[in-house]
Amino acid sequence: MKNVMKFDEYEAVISFDPEIQKFRGEFSGLNGGADFYADSIQNLRKEGEISLRVFLEYAKEKNISPKKQLSGKLVLRLKPEIHQKYKLLASAKNVSLNQLLNETLETAL
Repeated sequence: MKNVMKFDEYEAVISFDPEIQKFRGEFSGLNGGADFYADSIQNLRKEGEISLRVFLEYAKEKNISPKKQLSGKLVLRLKPEIHQKYKLLASAKNVSLNQLLNETLETAL
């Protein structure tokens, strides 16, 4: 994936902040905020490792799970004509609309 930096089982979305002329990383899926900044990708990795370590130590100290528990539920509002086309396609494939949308989203990734 573009603009994603992996730290073992954790991932951070990377962007560039033109106001301060630095890269910014923000961990996704944590039970709290953990972001970090640096002027180069190499330094960004170091800062990310520090930020993640501090966050994980805090989570352990507070006895909380570091990762958010995702429900897997998503509210999706489709145009009625798109909804109808997907319902028809799901029916033709003999699968549920949910299964078809899951497969479509997974393929898009």
